[in-house]
Amino acid sequence: MIFRRKISVDPELVRELSRLLEETGLGEIEIERDGTRVRVAREASVGTQPAAGPAARVRPAEADAAAPVEDYSKHPGVLVSPMVGTAYRATEPGGKPLCEVGTKVVVGQALLVVEAMKTMNAIPSPRAGIVAKILVEDGQPVEFGEPLLIIE
Repeated sequence: MIFRRKISVDPELVRELSRLLEETGLGEIEIERDGTRVRVAREASVGTQPAAGPAARVRPAEADAAAPVEDYSKHPGVLVSPMVGTAYRATEPGGKPLCEVGTKVVVGQALLVVEAMKTMNAIPSPRAGIVAKILVEDGQPVEFGEPLLIIE
């Protein structure tokens, strides 16, 4: 846990946020209440090598022991999550996905939805092109800055 400055913070709030990190597998969480902002983040354990970022996680659909994990965070056509939340490929459960691999997209077109604090946020395309790779599963928790898809 990292505290930027010493302030009076409810220890139960910190415990609750820590439990939430454990339950969701997120790397950090930040909230603001009554003008006080609290951020709780995981630290790498001694003897473990920290991940290169959210893109370094291997998802079950991509898991292949023989293949190395690609780091899409540096790709010029990457669309990253602007917030922590849950990514959805459609605007409603069971609905048609907003985009598929091979979909031609224009600037501003909604490609995914990220739910954060019970608010559905459309994630627009930052550029025109063709969706080359979708890096998240429907209903997957995502972190701020995590690569969501690649547009070429």
